[in-house]
Amino acid sequence: MAIRIIDKQDKGPSLFDEPAEELKTPAKKPREEAAEKPAKEKKQPPKPKKSPAKTQTVSLFDESEPEPSAKEQPEPAEETPEPAAEDNKPAAEKQPRSKRSGKKNGKAATAESMAGKQRDISISEFFAKNRHLLGFDNPRKALLTTIKEAVDNSLDACEEAYVLPAITVTIEQLDENKYRVTVMDNGPGIVKRQVPNIFARLLYGSKFHSLKMSRGQQGIGISAAGMYGLLTTGEPVQVISRTNPKKPAYHCHVQIDTAKNVPDVVMDEECDFELPTGTKVTITLEGRYLKGKQSVDEYIEQTAMANPHVAMTYNAPDGSSYVYERQSEEMPFIPVEIKPHPYGVELGMLYKMARESRAKKLPQFLHEDFSRVSLNLAKQIVKDAGLSIQLRPSKCTLQEMEAVHKAVNKTKIMAPSTDCIGPIGEERLEEGLKRVVEAEFYAVCSRKPSVYRGNPFLVEAALAYGFKDNDSKKDDDDRQPLMQLKRVANRVPLLYQQSAGAIYKAVLDVNWRNYGVSQSRGALPSGPLLLMVHIGSVWVPFTSESKEAVAHYPEIIKEIKLAVQECGRKLGRHLKRQRRVKQELQKRSYIQTYLPHIGEALRDILALKDNEVTDVVEKLRDVLERSRKF
Repeated sequence: MAIRIIDKQDKGPSLFDEPAEELKTPAKKPREEAAEKPAKEKKQPPKPKKSPAKTQTVSLFDESEPEPSAKEQPEPAEETPEPAAEDNKPAAEKQPRSKRSGKKNGKAATAESMAGKQRDISISEFFAKNRHLLGFDNPRKALLTTIKEAVDNSLDACEEAYVLPAITVTIEQLDENKYRVTVMDNGPGIVKRQVPNIFARLLYGSKFHSLKMSRGQQGIGISAAGMYGLLTTGEPVQVISRTNPKKPAYHCHVQIDTAKNVPDVVMDEECDFELPTGTKVTITLEGRYLKGKQSVDEYIEQTAMANPHVAMTYNAPDGSSYVYERQSEEMPFIPVEIKPHPYGVELGMLYKMARESRAKKLPQFLHEDFSRVSLNLAKQIVKDAGLSIQLRPSKCTLQEMEAVHKAVNKTKIMAPSTDCIGPIGEERLEEGLKRVVEAEFYAVCSRKPSVYRGNPFLVEAALAYGFKDNDSKKDDDDRQPLMQLKRVANRVPLLYQQSAGAIYKAVLDVNWRNYGVSQSRGALPSGPLLLMVHIGSVWVPFTSESKEAVAHYPEIIKEIKLAVQECGRKLGRHLKRQRRVKQELQKRSYIQTYLPHIGEALRDILALKDNEVTDVVEKLRDVLERSRKF
């Protein structure tokens, strides 16, 4: 059916009638018109002629596109030369194949050629290219990370051997950006055969598989520092250690083979050592020394604050020396290793442990390989899972272990033991704070251990108020600096990514105005405040391998808020008492100022003598003082 466009006055056929012209002369087929057109064009040249607009016919029910008319038919394309003709052109006229054009540039790869390029990647090779993941982003941070890893190892070794740590840190500047870092401790020393693996092999250590609180976790830190020094200066790690006072010390130079993640011993000899037992590590690296925030000086200061039982000597590259005396002669609580808690084990790990277990029965496996699971409770878990107590764990299927895993999560199990974590303690926490900060008021709080994902942890907080901060710069006289927040995890200061961790979020969520402290929206409170928050756990959930911030677990944030709020309440009581004392002193000054004038007025009104005026003034003073609560 066709449509014809007509005038308003046209009273011709309706829309559903066919046009009159089409009834008189049948329309030629488009193919016939296309064939006649070239013949006409050859006989006479085309003359431009204006023709009236014709009615266009469109079908309402035909969804296919209309065939083009004779005028719309494309002219026959000219013959193009063969591609082989391009080879006859000179070399200068040939265009190189571009990557943007989508054409091939070189020989295409095959499955066999791609398979031949695939090979293992060493973990040391990976971290050598991605050293920023370990805290070696820039020379300044690399210097701090190197000292931090060496000091952490020294503290862990001394505490495990029940030796009060005495650590000396020395930084020497050899060139504009070249430094030599030396860390010496009085620990038990290192066995000779273990030195190459400890200092020149990544992912090698004794703390990754043990569930107890320790500073090191991954077996990466000190070997990564040695690898960074080797990459930037080409010099190996120098180690001097002695394990027996009656035997000579040994001196060796080790470096890591990044292609294989194995150590190379460059030098090995005996030598003298100034300490009866201990270790001395020297690393030469590219670095940058600056004072102020996030510096080596701040790290040493916060380490002394969080570890009052440590004696530290710090020799800076500018020639200055700092000595932090030991504040406590008692060793801190030494954590003990515990077994994993069932709530913190995922299905895949549970299945792997069952396959590797030597237990003969499934309840025995649950009782011996997990903490807080008695034999009766283990039998109840197996029964709830619908399995036989005679089932051997090494022969269990994944579906059977999935049933056990679901039964464990439905069973009420006692929280894990807290012997695996050691708090600093409120008394020692206050001593450590007083060691580096002189303030008018201190408040400390040590929370009871809690659990996240089956891992026990505890939170401690210490607050100092009313100290003088010479380092902070004020924009004007009326504006006070923000609170100084010191974050510590397993007694190790965290200096970078402050706003990215759970500690900062928890402190920010506390309403400090309730305690008489001013606080802007979305910012830390302002005033002469210093807050230190310590998190201790068998496995601190850091956000990255560089261990700079704690992950946002709701259980951890809740405990931090409770500890900080307790310190805030103590501070609020102190500030109220301080304001009350200030008001009383002000009122007392009013009494001292105006009583003599009152006595003079009474003498004029009552005609009193001088001795009577004195008696009246004294009696008034006694009455006013007794009525005041001071």
